[in-house]
Amino acid sequence: MMHIFVYGTLKQGQPNHYRMLDAMNGKAEFLGRALTIDKYPLVIAGEYNIPFLLNLPGEGQRVQGEIYRVNDKMLKFLDWFEDCPKMYQRTEVLLEVEDWVGDEERKPKDSSTTKAFIYSTTTYKPEWLQNATFSSYDSNGDHGLQYVTRESRNID
Repeated sequence: MMHIFVYGTLKQGQPNHYRMLDAMNGKAEFLGRALTIDKYPLVIAGEYNIPFLLNLPGEGQRVQGEIYRVNDKMLKFLDWFEDCPKMYQRTEVLLEVEDWVGDEERKPKDSSTTKAFIYSTTTYKPEWLQNATFSSYDSNGDHGLQYVTRESRNID
């Protein structure tokens, strides 16, 4: 089992969260909410308004998200879903735990911080660095850049 930190469309209340709940994809257990220790540019980009966390530690803002414990099957699904390692890369980050709802016995020893893997990218268009950065992603946020689901995209 591995800890994964999600910050975009896979979070609760977001368009792809149902994928985290689908047993056909594997098992994902919600453990709590957290904030990256380092700042990162979280931008919304591309024709489908996809949230991207650019792998540029120290730039942008501390990013809020959710921690999940996933099994190997879910990890394999998430790697496929996130087009890892082509579009996103899975790297480990240090997080400040905001609230922990997971198993007390599995709570981090220092309950204020924990490590988890995050999907970030080093593959992005240079102009994305000019985009607004966010500390928290919401597909329906006041940014006006609503995410276009895979099912709604015009793919020839």
